Amino acid sequence: MTVAYPHKFRGQLSAQEILDQVVRQREVHMVTLNRYRYSEQRSCKDLTDLIEKLDGKPRDLIKDLSHHIADESRHALWLTDLLHDLGEEIGTPPGNSYIDEFERLINEDTNITAEDRVIEALAAINVTEKRGCEYFAAHIRALKKVEQTDENVKVRETIEKIMPEEVEHVRWGNRKLAEIGKQSEAMHAKVDAARRKYTAIEQAAFESGMDVLAGAEVRRVENLMKIVDTLPLWQRPQYLVDQLPKTLFSPDLQKTRVELARKAWEKDPATFVEKFIPMFFSANLKSTANKAGSY
Repeated sequence: MTVAYPHKFRGQLSAQEILDQVVRQREVHMVTLNRYRYSEQRSCKDLTDLIEKLDGKPRDLIKDLSHHIADESRHALWLTDLLHDLGEEIGTPPGNSYIDEFERLINEDTNITAEDRVIEALAAINVTEKRGCEYFAAHIRALKKVEQTDENVKVRETIEKIMPEEVEHVRWGNRKLAEIGKQSEAMHAKVDAARRKYTAIEQAAFESGMDVLAGAEVRRVENLMKIVDTLPLWQRPQYLVDQLPKTLFSPDLQKTRVELARKAWEKDPATFVEKFIPMFFSANLKSTANKAGSY
């Protein structure tokens, strides 16, 4: 059975390399924490929608999902309190939304069986929880490397409270998918296919939320084709027709680019010319991250 783990950003930047830069830039750090808060909050809504679609069956899964919602709600509360105490924003985070992009890339089939819906839902939850665990772990390590200010300690302690429950969510998803896969060869194949599909969708959504450099549209199409490769042959043409225009022409991407350029110019016009413009056209993401860190 496929074991799916998050990949590096464009195969170059690890979560640790990204978070090591994030914690050294307070503005970016606060936005990142707000993104965590938003994701935990949004998970409550999405899991509630799933429970309603499943309509009470299977009963054990509904119970587990209800507990999952309680955990995510508690995480959102802790992060909201943290940001509020720090005097930071608790509104919708700026930039491309990882969650919205993830949901956009899902080819929702209203005709699938209840059994298949469960497999798809579990695979989707599992891969996003793995990304969350990877980033929380990297965030904790990054915070241990920097000056132990009251603020940094408070942030680290909040993430450390969340981390064990997120790890348990991943273990729960792995266990449920394994149980389904053991039922028969056909079920094993369905679980494997769902894992591969949602791994590709998650990676595409993750990169779309971070990559605003020149050529991002082409890279998004490359990721879209990786998703297409995981679909049954008869679903591929329609999926491509539906998703290709949204992938190539993203208003959110252009809006984010303009906003980043505006902020960079307002902060320091000279540095904008010397660093921001070369960074935007750089193909080396590690070099870009280092330049962004110094900016």
